Amino acid sequence: MITTQYKILLPSDYDMNIIKERVTKNGHKTDGFDDLVFKLYLITEKGINHNLQNSYSPLYLWKNHNGLNKFLFEGYYDNILTSFGWQQVQVRIPLIDPPLDISSYKYLFHLTKSIPPQESLCNTKEEILENLPIINNAEYMLTYNPDKWEYDVFYFLDDVSNLIDEKQGVMYTILHISH
Repeated sequence: MITTQYKILLPSDYDMNIIKERVTKNGHKTDGFDDLVFKLYLITEKGINHNLQNSYSPLYLWKNHNGLNKFLFEGYYDNILTSFGWQQVQVRIPLIDPPLDISSYKYLFHLTKSIPPQESLCNTKEEILENLPIINNAEYMLTYNPDKWEYDVFYFLDDVSNLIDEKQGVMYTILHISH
């Protein structure tokens, strides 16, 4: 499996209803996309849930590289290029099997932590799992990027009231989930 995400930062006075309408109108187009486990249509809004900026930041989980390659190189990603310009696509690898039934969640909380240099990585997965912050009633997806030696924890939430220190990460609103 592979995760990808691009983060489109938008001006602080950007009308986020434009993104919401775009997702309402087009979100279904990735339903059933080849090799897509899920796509989360994510936004942040300045001043909501402690966010400092507006953004549109879709997160994808792919079964393998075939669907990702089709999405990027067969014209589907061109909608992003023509609307928002050239974007860096972050690539991560799941460290544990992600939850697959996420259809009821409304929020995604994202934490990024570094993996420090060390003599051996043999126990790193276990150490990461032992030190994960616990959020009640949340499922999570854990990914890593060996290019940056970072790991990411994505918590799937129904509400944000029982959240740990939200200033440590980014709280996204899920507008639509494609499967």
